[in-house]
Formats: sequence, C-alpha cells, structure tokens
Amino acid sequence: MNENERGIFKLNGITGMLIATVLLLTILVVLTVFGIKVQQDESTNFYKINQDLNGLTSGSVFSDKEQKSSEEQNKNYILVK
Repeated sequence: MNENERGIFKLNGITGMLIATVLLLTILVVLTVFGIKVQQDESTNFYKINQDLNGLTSGSVFSDKEQKSSEEQNKNYILVK
C-alpha cells in the first residue's frame, strides 16, 4: 500500500478507539435520558385495580372460575390520569 494514499475514513489505533468509545458513551447517555424521561412521564399515568375480587380470574386451567373475555377483564383496571 502506498503511504501517500490515506483514506479519510481510515481510523486506526488510539484515534479509532477514542472515537468508538465516545460514540458508544453518547448512545448510552441518550438512551438513559430517554428512559428516565419515559419513566417520569408514566409515573403519573398508572392504573388503579378494581378491588372486586369476583371480577378477577386466574386464567388457570385448574381454576373453578370461568375465564373472562378481554373486555370484561379490562373493566377491572381504571386509568387514573
């Protein structure tokens, strides 16, 4: 390889390692910030469970109660916000 033909995208040694490390740390920080933001937004948007225990079923094949449909089960949860 001719020493005069250096590509602009060739990153070897410590320069490439530093760029890769900075890029990975930047991705980590961005995803962490987005994750914290989602948790803060959803902490005030929670469900309250209806305490009517007759409305809840385990869904087990060994349960004596009949499995409710998804619409009937959704009535047991109330969106607070």
